[in-house]
Amino acid sequence: MIKICFFGKLSDVFVNRDYKILKNHFDVEVVEPPKSKMDWLKYPFTISKKVKKCHLTFSWFAGWHSFFAVYYSKKYCKKSIVVAGGFDVVYLPEINYGAFTNIKERIPSKYVLKNSDLVISISKSNQNELLEKIKPKKNILIYNGVPIVPISQNNTKKEKIVITVGGIKWSNLKRKGIETFVKSAKYLPDISFIVIGKFIDHSIDYLKTIASTNVKFTGYVTDEDLLSWYKKAKVYVQASAHEGFGITVAEAMLCKCIPVVTKRFALPEVVGSIGFFAKYDDEKDTSESIKKALDAPDIFCERASKRIKKMFPIEKRERKLVDTIKREI
Repeated sequence: MIKICFFGKLSDVFVNRDYKILKNHFDVEVVEPPKSKMDWLKYPFTISKKVKKCHLTFSWFAGWHSFFAVYYSKKYCKKSIVVAGGFDVVYLPEINYGAFTNIKERIPSKYVLKNSDLVISISKSNQNELLEKIKPKKNILIYNGVPIVPISQNNTKKEKIVITVGGIKWSNLKRKGIETFVKSAKYLPDISFIVIGKFIDHSIDYLKTIASTNVKFTGYVTDEDLLSWYKKAKVYVQASAHEGFGITVAEAMLCKCIPVVTKRFALPEVVGSIGFFAKYDDEKDTSESIKKALDAPDIFCERASKRIKKMFPIEKRERKLVDTIKREI
C-alpha cells in the first residue's frame, strides 16, 4: 500500500476531510505543525525520519511546516504534493493578509510552491493567485468539497434569520467581513443577525460596542449547533475581503441558505448566479443585498442547495485526489 506522510492541522475542517479521504485509500501518517519552540527545534529531524519511510508527502498550505516536508522529499527522492489553500498564495497588503505580504511567510511559501512535484489549487481564483507569483513544476485544480449527507437532509422551516460564521479576532473583522456584517444589521432592525464563532481575542468587546440590539454573538458552537443554524437561517453572509474557496458558504448553501457575498476572489465561483452580491466594506450596500435575499422566493433556497450538490460534492474531490496520487506515484 502507498504510504503517505500527511502534513496539516486536523482541526481545520477542510484539512480533516482530505485526511479522511486519503486514509480510506492509503496508509497515512499525520504530522501536525509544531506548537512550541522546542517542538520546532525537533521538527526537521522528525520529518527527515518520517519522509524516509513514506512514498509521498501531502501537505495542506505552503509554509514552514511544509517547507521541511518538501525539502526532505527532494533529498530522499520522494514525491511531494501541496494544496495551496489560500493564505499561502495571497498578497493583500490593504488588510495585511497573505504569505506574500511579509517576508517571513513569503520565504517558505515560495520554496514549497516552486519545489513541490504538484501544487493543487482549490478554486480558479486561488489558481490565478498562485500562477501570478510562482511557476510550479505542475499545477492542477481540484475544488474543495462538502459532504452532501447528512448536511443536506433539511426539512426545517426557514426563518428570517441572517447568519455569518468565523472566528472572532481582530484579523477577521475585515478579512471575513464580520465588522461589515454587524454594522449592516442596524438597517434591518426587525431581522435577527447572528454571528457564529469562537471568541479568540478581545475584538468581541469592540463588536459589541457597534452592534445594534438585533445582533447576537453565539461564541463557540458545536458542529451540530452550527448545522442547526444553517438549517434555520434563510440568508448566509460572507462579506469577506478574501476567500480561497469559501467552505462555510458552500455548507450554508447546501442547507438551503441564500448567499450574500462580496464579488471578491473565489466567492463568485462558489455561489454562481444563485447569490446576491454586495460591495466589500460597505454595510449599507450589504444590508440592501441581504434585504433582497430575505425577500427572494423559496425557489432560491432550493437552487442554492442543488448548485452545491452538483458542483462541490466531497465525492468528486475524493475521486480526483485518489486518482492524482496514484498517477504521481
